[in-house]
Amino acid sequence: MAVQSVPGVTLSSGNAKNMPVLGLGTGSVPFLAPEAVIKAVLEAIELGYRMFDTASFYQTEEALGEAICQAISCGLIKSRDEVFITSKIWCTDNYGDRVIPALKKTLQNMKLEYLDQYLIHFPASVKAGVVFPPKVEDVVPLDIKSVWTAMEECQTLGLTRSIGVSNFTCKKLGDILAFAKIPPAINQVEMNPTWQQGKLREFCQANKITIAAYSPLGAAGAFWGTKGVLESEVLMEIAESKGKSAAQVALRWAYEQGVVIVFRSFNKERLKQYLQIFDWELSDEESKKIAGIPQSRANLCQMFIFETGPVKSLEELWDGEV
Repeated sequence: MAVQSVPGVTLSSGNAKNMPVLGLGTGSVPFLAPEAVIKAVLEAIELGYRMFDTASFYQTEEALGEAICQAISCGLIKSRDEVFITSKIWCTDNYGDRVIPALKKTLQNMKLEYLDQYLIHFPASVKAGVVFPPKVEDVVPLDIKSVWTAMEECQTLGLTRSIGVSNFTCKKLGDILAFAKIPPAINQVEMNPTWQQGKLREFCQANKITIAAYSPLGAAGAFWGTKGVLESEVLMEIAESKGKSAAQVALRWAYEQGVVIVFRSFNKERLKQYLQIFDWELSDEESKKIAGIPQSRANLCQMFIFETGPVKSLEELWDGEV
């Protein structure tokens, strides 16, 4: 089977390894069975995927690590260095003294010596041991300076090659940049044709922060997702005219915005299809039509908002970016 090559981008962290612009995520609610994750990752590697995304919250770190081990043992890849692995620290470990232990636990789970990228999953702190979703008394103020300083130490120690964040707004990124010795290399956020993140993309580009787009197809099967991407009349019309699928058009659009794309699909035929977005382009007129699609954030993360908690409104959580 011919292996498809995926383009890569250089991160500001100085990591010698480029990050592939298209990769497989492993997050899902309800949580995924380990066997399903291992099978999908092995199929993805066989097809040519080399970037994989997990998180402690997803409960897929062990399965992804096992899949990498199996891929090496059966000769699909020669070594762990051929793949780009991202994981994320959950809110219950968003404390300065818990960051390094959390990353070491992740590495133990995955049987790896280092990550390519470690992210703060969400800009909130929850009391240790709390089962999701949190109650009002479980959510406490986030001390981002102590957490980010510990993240920097993770990179300095070589436990991860790059550090970054997820679900951060322009303001919250600015708060980190005001004191950071190592700025975030990446911000992984919801982004697709129905939530295009124009303001955030402009801010990140100006500050050399790469955006990674999660839910590039709308996450229609998730408890918070939207069908607006795959059922968009604009995308379907463009897809029909090009002999492509709406999903391919959505992914091509994201690629043309200069971002990294993290999607989740464990269907082998779709994995093949999504690799076929690099040898064609959207016209200027098609791009303008996509730019005119009505905008709405799907993943509001309202479970962190309480009238008497540290974050009291959607406006405050997303700093007006809703």
